Amino acid sequence: MPFKKLILLSALGLALNAHAQSTAAPASAPASALRPALTAGTLVVVPAFGEVRHANDEATVTFAVEEQDKDRAAATARVNQKMKQGTDIVKSGDPQAQLKTVGYYTYPVYPEVPDGPRPLANQAARRVPIGWRVGQYLEVTTRNLQNLPKVAAAAQKVLNLNGVDYHLSKELQKRLDDERIAATYANLNERIASIAKAMGRGVNDAVIDTVDFEGSGNYAGEAAPQAAPAMMMRAARADAGAMPEPSFEPGETTLSMRLVGKVRFR
Repeated sequence: MPFKKLILLSALGLALNAHAQSTAAPASAPASALRPALTAGTLVVVPAFGEVRHANDEATVTFAVEEQDKDRAAATARVNQKMKQGTDIVKSGDPQAQLKTVGYYTYPVYPEVPDGPRPLANQAARRVPIGWRVGQYLEVTTRNLQNLPKVAAAAQKVLNLNGVDYHLSKELQKRLDDERIAATYANLNERIASIAKAMGRGVNDAVIDTVDFEGSGNYAGEAAPQAAPAMMMRAARADAGAMPEPSFEPGETTLSMRLVGKVRFR
């Protein structure tokens, strides 16, 4: 074979071998050779949470009275009299309390229908009431929590204690709102620092673009106490003697907040 042709064949083989090596994908690459993803200009959405706790400073106590009598006027008179007596007791024991009467109701009481076949329509229409049930509710809102058991016990000689709701007053909620916002914003900064570290970036590279308080739509306003609905209840006869004080524990309330921040890395 001529010498020039041999050289050309050898050169061609080397070129083909080099081309094959350059186009073939490597079987594996060492982890140290992998570059982290670029984060410049990245927009990160960061949720944050905050809460504050405080002892309840206000209570709403619901008292009730109910009477039943064949004579509607007689039942009404006893309810009015007891409610007046109970109201005077509360006012005397806690002059600063806010009182509100709600839920006055009057309805007939029919005899029980015995078991067996139901009466005909015309027979049911002729049913007459055997009595009347009359009742009323009294809501008492106070911040004198220390004196509340004593006042409640005195009122229970005439009225029934129907419920107690401890909560934060509106004034205290407003004062705690600053702490709640500060705690939530501090949690946002803590999360931004953690995210920056995980991305291999410095916290100084993060710029807060948007802060959306309550971005989830989960508004944290405390619900105002609702008026007690008119309901059937048997009025227990009050003991004329000393009434033991009920045991009350005010407890505490937690106010929470959520925000969503948008952070962009330079």
